Amino acid sequence: MKAAVLREVRTPLQIEEVKIGKPGPHEVLIRTAAAGVCHSDLHFIEGSYPHPLPAVLGHESAGVVEQIGSEVRTVKAGDHVITCLSAFCGHCEFCLTGHMSLCVSPETKRGADDEPRLSQEKGPMLQYLNLSSFAEQMLIHEHACVAIRKDMPLDRAALIGCAVMTGVGSVFHTAKVRPGETVAVIGCGGVGLAAINGAAIAGAGRIIAIDMSKSKDNMAKHFGATDFICASDTDPVKEVMEMTKGGVHQSFEAVGLKKTTEQAFGMLRRGGTANVIGMIPVGQTVEIPGYAFLGEKRIQGSAMGSNHFPVDMPRLVDMYLAGKLKLDEMISRRIKLEEVNDAFAEMKTGQIARSVIVFDA
Repeated sequence: MKAAVLREVRTPLQIEEVKIGKPGPHEVLIRTAAAGVCHSDLHFIEGSYPHPLPAVLGHESAGVVEQIGSEVRTVKAGDHVITCLSAFCGHCEFCLTGHMSLCVSPETKRGADDEPRLSQEKGPMLQYLNLSSFAEQMLIHEHACVAIRKDMPLDRAALIGCAVMTGVGSVFHTAKVRPGETVAVIGCGGVGLAAINGAAIAGAGRIIAIDMSKSKDNMAKHFGATDFICASDTDPVKEVMEMTKGGVHQSFEAVGLKKTTEQAFGMLRRGGTANVIGMIPVGQTVEIPGYAFLGEKRIQGSAMGSNHFPVDMPRLVDMYLAGKLKLDEMISRRIKLEEVNDAFAEMKTGQIARSVIVFDA
Protein backbone atom coordinates (compact mmCIF):
# COMPACT_ATOMS: atom_id res chain seq x y z
CA MET A 1 0.00 0.00 0.00
CA LYS A 2 1.04 3.66 -0.41
CA ALA A 3 1.89 5.56 2.76
CA ALA A 4 3.48 8.87 3.81
CA VAL A 5 6.64 8.05 5.77
CA LEU A 6 8.71 10.26 8.07
CA ARG A 7 12.34 9.10 7.91
CA GLU A 8 14.10 12.06 9.51
CA VAL A 9 12.81 15.00 11.52
CA ARG A 10 12.55 18.34 9.74
CA THR A 11 12.40 16.64 6.33
CA PRO A 12 9.41 16.16 4.00
CA LEU A 13 7.34 12.99 4.22
CA GLN A 14 8.09 10.42 1.52
CA ILE A 15 5.39 8.48 -0.33
CA GLU A 16 6.50 4.85 -0.19
CA GLU A 17 5.22 1.31 -0.56
CA VAL A 18 4.66 -0.24 2.88
CA LYS A 19 3.54 -3.75 3.77
CA ILE A 20 0.66 -4.24 6.19
CA GLY A 21 -0.08 -7.42 8.15
CA LYS A 22 -3.21 -9.48 8.74
CA PRO A 23 -5.50 -8.84 11.73
CA GLY A 24 -4.61 -10.59 14.99
CA PRO A 25 -7.38 -11.79 17.36
CA HIS A 26 -8.28 -8.27 18.59
CA GLU A 27 -7.29 -6.30 15.50
CA VAL A 28 -9.13 -4.62 12.65
CA LEU A 29 -7.97 -3.95 9.07
CA ILE A 30 -9.46 -0.73 7.70
CA ARG A 31 -9.49 0.75 4.22
CA THR A 32 -8.71 4.42 4.86
CA ALA A 33 -11.24 6.80 3.34
CA ALA A 34 -10.00 10.12 4.70
CA ALA A 35 -7.31 11.49 7.02
CA GLY A 36 -7.06 14.99 8.43
CA VAL A 37 -3.71 16.79 8.42
CA CYS A 38 -3.28 17.80 12.06
CA HIS A 39 -0.85 20.19 13.75
CA SER A 40 0.10 17.34 16.12
CA ASP A 41 1.71 15.55 13.16
CA LEU A 42 3.75 18.69 12.49
CA HIS A 43 5.08 18.61 16.06
CA PHE A 44 6.58 15.17 15.36
CA ILE A 45 7.88 16.18 11.92
CA GLU A 46 9.70 19.15 13.43
CA GLY A 47 11.05 17.15 16.36
CA SER A 48 9.13 19.00 19.10
CA TYR A 49 7.94 15.56 20.22
CA PRO A 50 10.17 12.50 19.73
CA HIS A 51 9.06 9.32 17.96
CA PRO A 52 11.08 6.33 16.72
CA LEU A 53 11.66 6.45 12.97
CA PRO A 54 10.91 5.60 10.23
CA ALA A 55 7.16 5.80 10.83
CA VAL A 56 3.95 6.26 8.87
CA LEU A 57 2.32 9.41 10.22
CA GLY A 58 -1.38 10.38 10.46
CA HIS A 59 -3.87 9.92 13.29
CA GLU A 60 -7.17 11.67 12.40
CA SER A 61 -9.10 9.31 10.17
CA ALA A 62 -12.15 7.39 9.08
CA GLY A 63 -12.64 4.39 6.82
CA VAL A 64 -14.36 1.09 6.12
CA VAL A 65 -13.60 -2.19 7.89
CA GLU A 66 -12.18 -4.84 5.53
CA GLN A 67 -11.27 -7.67 7.93
CA ILE A 68 -11.52 -8.39 11.64
CA GLY A 69 -9.68 -10.71 14.02
CA SER A 70 -11.19 -13.84 15.55
CA GLU A 71 -12.03 -12.19 18.91
CA VAL A 72 -13.33 -8.83 17.65
CA ARG A 73 -16.91 -8.10 18.70
CA THR A 74 -17.15 -4.32 18.42
CA VAL A 75 -17.12 -3.93 14.61
CA LYS A 76 -17.62 -6.13 11.52
CA ALA A 77 -16.53 -6.10 7.88
CA GLY A 78 -18.30 -3.34 5.97
CA ASP A 79 -18.75 -1.05 8.97
CA HIS A 80 -17.90 2.60 8.58
CA VAL A 81 -15.63 3.65 11.43
CA ILE A 82 -13.85 6.60 12.99
CA THR A 83 -10.45 5.87 14.50
CA CYS A 84 -9.04 7.28 17.72
CA LEU A 85 -5.40 7.46 18.81
CA SER A 86 -6.34 6.91 22.48
CA ALA A 87 -6.71 3.15 22.17
CA PHE A 88 -7.80 1.56 25.45
CA CYS A 89 -7.52 -1.91 26.96
CA GLY A 90 -10.83 -1.85 28.86
CA HIS A 91 -9.68 -3.31 32.17
CA CYS A 92 -6.84 -1.21 33.65
CA GLU A 93 -7.41 1.25 36.50
CA PHE A 94 -7.86 4.17 34.10
CA CYS A 95 -10.42 2.34 31.97
CA LEU A 96 -12.36 0.97 34.95
CA THR A 97 -12.63 4.41 36.54
CA GLY A 98 -13.92 6.04 33.35
CA HIS A 99 -10.67 7.65 32.19
CA MET A 100 -10.17 5.65 29.00
CA SER A 101 -8.23 8.42 27.25
CA LEU A 102 -5.45 7.99 29.84
CA CYS A 103 -4.95 4.26 29.18
CA VAL A 104 -1.39 3.36 28.22
CA SER A 105 -1.68 -0.41 28.38
CA PRO A 106 0.73 -2.21 26.02
CA GLU A 107 -2.05 -4.68 25.22
CA THR A 108 -3.33 -2.39 22.44
CA LYS A 109 -0.02 -2.82 20.58
CA ARG A 110 1.85 -5.84 19.27
CA GLY A 111 4.65 -7.17 21.43
CA ALA A 112 8.35 -6.92 20.63
CA ASP A 113 8.44 -10.60 19.61
CA ASP A 114 5.35 -10.37 17.37
CA GLU A 115 5.39 -9.65 13.66
CA PRO A 116 5.00 -5.86 13.28
CA ARG A 117 1.79 -4.41 11.86
CA LEU A 118 3.80 -2.43 9.29
CA SER A 119 7.01 -3.39 7.53
CA GLN A 120 9.24 -2.91 4.52
CA GLU A 121 11.73 -5.17 2.80
CA LYS A 122 14.51 -2.61 3.34
CA GLY A 123 13.99 -2.31 7.10
CA PRO A 124 11.54 -1.67 9.95
CA MET A 125 8.49 0.58 9.67
CA LEU A 126 6.84 1.83 12.86
CA GLN A 127 3.22 2.55 13.64
CA TYR A 128 2.45 6.05 14.88
CA LEU A 129 -0.03 6.85 17.68
CA ASN A 130 -1.68 3.44 17.34
CA LEU A 131 -2.96 4.31 13.84
CA SER A 132 -0.64 5.52 11.00
CA SER A 133 -3.49 6.83 8.89
CA PHE A 134 -1.51 8.57 6.13
CA ALA A 135 -1.82 5.26 4.32
CA GLU A 136 -4.30 3.41 2.16
CA GLN A 137 -4.97 0.91 4.96
CA MET A 138 -4.71 0.78 8.76
CA LEU A 139 -4.22 -2.24 11.01
CA ILE A 140 -5.27 -1.31 14.55
CA HIS A 141 -6.58 -2.65 17.86
CA GLU A 142 -10.37 -2.97 17.93
CA HIS A 143 -10.47 -0.44 20.78
CA ALA A 144 -8.98 2.23 18.52
CA CYS A 145 -12.09 2.62 16.35
CA VAL A 146 -15.86 2.85 16.63
CA ALA A 147 -18.62 2.09 14.12
CA ILE A 148 -20.81 4.98 12.96
CA ARG A 149 -23.94 5.35 10.86
CA LYS A 150 -23.34 4.95 7.12
CA ASP A 151 -25.05 8.17 6.08
CA MET A 152 -22.20 10.15 7.66
CA PRO A 153 -19.71 11.49 5.03
CA LEU A 154 -16.34 9.94 5.88
CA ASP A 155 -14.24 13.01 5.04
CA ARG A 156 -16.10 14.94 7.74
CA ALA A 157 -16.16 11.95 10.08
CA ALA A 158 -12.34 11.90 10.01
CA LEU A 159 -12.26 15.30 11.72
CA ILE A 160 -14.11 13.86 14.70
CA GLY A 161 -11.21 11.42 15.16
CA CYS A 162 -8.92 14.08 16.64
CA ALA A 163 -9.60 17.82 16.28
CA VAL A 164 -13.31 17.70 17.06
CA MET A 165 -13.08 15.09 19.81
CA THR A 166 -10.22 17.03 21.40
CA GLY A 167 -11.89 20.44 21.22
CA VAL A 168 -15.49 19.52 21.96
CA GLY A 169 -14.46 16.91 24.52
CA SER A 170 -12.36 19.42 26.45
CA VAL A 171 -15.49 21.57 26.80
CA PHE A 172 -17.94 18.77 27.61
CA HIS A 173 -15.75 16.46 29.70
CA THR A 174 -12.59 18.18 30.94
CA ALA A 175 -14.01 21.63 31.75
CA LYS A 176 -17.69 20.68 32.02
CA VAL A 177 -18.74 24.13 30.76
CA ARG A 178 -22.13 25.12 32.14
CA PRO A 179 -24.83 27.26 30.48
CA GLY A 180 -24.14 30.96 30.90
CA GLU A 181 -20.42 30.66 31.67
CA THR A 182 -17.91 32.90 29.91
CA VAL A 183 -15.30 31.14 27.77
CA ALA A 184 -12.12 32.22 25.95
CA VAL A 185 -10.43 30.07 23.29
CA ILE A 186 -6.86 30.86 22.24
CA GLY A 187 -6.12 29.55 18.75
CA CYS A 188 -8.68 29.16 15.95
CA GLY A 189 -7.29 26.16 14.11
CA GLY A 190 -9.25 22.91 13.92
CA VAL A 191 -9.09 22.13 17.65
CA GLY A 192 -9.86 25.70 18.71
CA LEU A 193 -12.82 25.98 16.34
CA ALA A 194 -14.17 22.71 17.72
CA ALA A 195 -13.84 24.06 21.26
CA ILE A 196 -15.73 27.20 20.23
CA ASN A 197 -18.43 25.06 18.64
CA GLY A 198 -18.59 22.86 21.74
CA ALA A 199 -18.91 25.88 24.03
CA ALA A 200 -21.79 27.18 21.93
CA ILE A 201 -23.55 23.79 22.09
CA ALA A 202 -22.95 23.69 25.87
CA GLY A 203 -24.71 27.05 26.23
CA ALA A 204 -21.79 29.31 27.16
CA GLY A 205 -23.02 32.87 27.56
CA ARG A 206 -20.02 34.56 25.96
CA ILE A 207 -17.34 32.94 23.82
CA ILE A 208 -14.24 35.00 23.09
CA ALA A 209 -12.08 33.69 20.24
CA ILE A 210 -8.42 34.74 20.09
CA ASP A 211 -6.01 34.27 17.19
CA MET A 212 -2.98 35.96 15.64
CA SER A 213 -4.71 36.13 12.24
CA LYS A 214 -7.45 38.69 11.61
CA SER A 215 -8.81 36.44 8.88
CA LYS A 216 -10.09 33.98 11.51
CA ASP A 217 -12.69 36.49 12.81
CA ASN A 218 -15.65 35.51 10.62
CA MET A 219 -14.92 31.80 10.83
CA ALA A 220 -14.69 31.86 14.62
CA LYS A 221 -18.00 33.67 14.85
CA HIS A 222 -19.58 31.20 12.44
CA PHE A 223 -18.57 28.41 14.83
CA GLY A 224 -20.20 30.21 17.75
CA ALA A 225 -17.83 32.91 19.03
CA THR A 226 -19.53 36.08 20.26
CA ASP A 227 -16.31 38.13 20.20
CA PHE A 228 -12.95 38.02 18.43
CA ILE A 229 -9.57 39.40 19.51
CA CYS A 230 -6.62 39.62 17.10
CA ALA A 231 -3.66 38.91 19.38
CA SER A 232 -1.20 40.43 16.90
CA ASP A 233 -2.76 43.86 17.48
CA THR A 234 -3.29 43.94 21.24
CA ASP A 235 -2.68 42.25 24.59
CA PRO A 236 -5.35 39.53 24.67
CA VAL A 237 -5.21 39.16 28.45
CA LYS A 238 -5.87 42.86 29.00
CA GLU A 239 -8.66 42.83 26.40
CA VAL A 240 -10.40 39.82 27.93
CA MET A 241 -10.18 41.22 31.46
CA GLU A 242 -11.73 44.50 30.30
CA MET A 243 -14.42 42.87 28.16
CA THR A 244 -15.54 40.54 30.95
CA LYS A 245 -14.94 42.89 33.89
CA GLY A 246 -12.76 40.41 35.72
CA GLY A 247 -11.96 37.44 33.51
CA VAL A 248 -13.53 34.26 32.13
CA HIS A 249 -14.82 31.14 33.89
CA GLN A 250 -13.02 28.82 31.47
CA SER A 251 -10.15 29.39 29.04
CA PHE A 252 -8.89 26.92 26.44
CA GLU A 253 -5.34 27.00 25.09
CA ALA A 254 -5.41 25.37 21.64
CA VAL A 255 -2.01 26.45 20.28
CA GLY A 256 0.58 24.61 22.37
CA LEU A 257 2.96 27.37 23.45
CA LYS A 258 4.35 28.59 26.76
CA LYS A 259 3.19 32.17 26.09
CA THR A 260 -0.40 31.29 25.16
CA THR A 261 -0.69 28.90 28.10
CA GLU A 262 0.35 31.68 30.47
CA GLN A 263 -2.14 33.98 28.76
CA ALA A 264 -4.90 31.41 29.23
CA PHE A 265 -4.23 31.42 32.97
CA GLY A 266 -3.87 35.20 33.09
CA MET A 267 -7.34 35.86 31.68
CA LEU A 268 -9.19 33.84 34.34
CA ARG A 269 -11.57 35.31 36.89
CA ARG A 270 -11.33 34.19 40.50
CA GLY A 271 -12.23 30.50 40.63
CA GLY A 272 -11.65 30.05 36.89
CA THR A 273 -9.93 27.19 35.11
CA ALA A 274 -7.40 27.22 32.26
CA ASN A 275 -7.65 24.08 30.10
CA VAL A 276 -4.52 23.28 28.10
CA ILE A 277 -5.42 21.29 24.99
CA GLY A 278 -2.50 22.32 22.76
CA MET A 279 0.73 20.31 22.67
CA ILE A 280 3.44 22.34 24.41
CA PRO A 281 6.82 21.23 23.00
CA VAL A 282 8.88 18.89 25.14
CA GLY A 283 11.32 20.84 27.30
CA GLN A 284 9.25 24.01 27.60
CA THR A 285 8.03 25.06 31.03
CA VAL A 286 5.13 27.31 31.99
CA GLU A 287 5.47 30.05 34.61
CA ILE A 288 2.43 30.88 36.75
CA PRO A 289 2.48 33.57 39.48
CA GLY A 290 2.03 31.83 42.82
CA TYR A 291 -0.26 34.45 44.33
CA ALA A 292 -2.88 33.71 41.66
CA PHE A 293 -3.74 30.43 43.33
CA LEU A 294 -5.10 32.36 46.32
CA GLY A 295 -7.99 33.24 44.03
CA GLU A 296 -8.67 29.51 43.51
CA LYS A 297 -7.62 29.67 39.89
CA ARG A 298 -6.73 26.33 38.31
CA ILE A 299 -4.81 25.03 35.31
CA GLN A 300 -5.31 21.53 33.93
CA GLY A 301 -4.48 19.42 30.91
CA SER A 302 -6.85 17.54 28.64
CA ALA A 303 -5.89 14.33 26.83
CA MET A 304 -7.93 13.96 23.64
CA GLY A 305 -10.87 15.75 25.26
CA SER A 306 -11.01 13.31 28.20
CA ASN A 307 -13.01 11.18 25.79
CA HIS A 308 -15.12 8.05 26.02
CA PHE A 309 -14.88 7.84 22.26
CA PRO A 310 -16.99 4.70 21.60
CA VAL A 311 -19.91 6.67 23.08
CA ASP A 312 -18.86 10.22 22.23
CA MET A 313 -18.07 9.87 18.52
CA PRO A 314 -21.41 8.39 17.38
CA ARG A 315 -23.11 11.19 19.35
CA LEU A 316 -20.98 13.80 17.61
CA VAL A 317 -21.98 12.26 14.27
CA ASP A 318 -25.62 12.68 15.30
CA MET A 319 -24.93 16.31 16.29
CA TYR A 320 -23.42 16.99 12.86
CA LEU A 321 -26.31 15.40 10.99
CA ALA A 322 -28.73 17.38 13.17
CA GLY A 323 -26.99 20.61 12.15
CA LYS A 324 -25.48 21.39 15.57
CA LEU A 325 -21.85 20.42 14.99
CA LYS A 326 -20.05 22.33 12.21
CA LEU A 327 -17.68 20.20 10.16
CA ASP A 328 -18.21 21.27 6.54
CA GLU A 329 -16.74 24.69 7.19
CA MET A 330 -13.69 23.24 8.94
CA ILE A 331 -12.34 21.61 5.77
CA SER A 332 -10.24 24.14 3.87
CA ARG A 333 -8.97 21.72 1.23
CA ARG A 334 -9.39 18.11 0.13
CA ILE A 335 -6.11 16.73 -1.16
CA LYS A 336 -4.39 13.58 -2.37
CA LEU A 337 -1.83 11.72 -0.27
CA GLU A 338 0.96 13.03 -2.51
CA GLU A 339 0.05 16.61 -1.52
CA VAL A 340 0.56 16.07 2.22
CA ASN A 341 3.76 18.13 2.43
CA ASP A 342 2.02 21.08 0.77
CA ALA A 343 -0.70 20.81 3.41
CA PHE A 344 1.86 21.14 6.21
CA ALA A 345 3.40 24.16 4.49
CA GLU A 346 -0.04 25.81 4.30
CA MET A 347 -0.69 24.93 7.94
CA LYS A 348 2.32 26.99 9.01
CA THR A 349 0.79 30.13 7.47
CA GLY A 350 -2.07 29.96 10.00
CA GLN A 351 -4.59 30.85 7.30
CA ILE A 352 -6.40 27.51 6.98
CA ALA A 353 -8.46 25.35 9.33
CA ARG A 354 -7.96 21.80 8.04
CA SER A 355 -6.74 19.93 4.98
CA VAL A 356 -8.13 16.42 4.56
CA ILE A 357 -6.50 13.64 2.53
CA VAL A 358 -9.19 11.80 0.59
CA PHE A 359 -8.29 8.34 -0.67
CA ASP A 360 -9.81 6.76 -3.76
CA ALA A 361 -12.77 4.48 -3.00
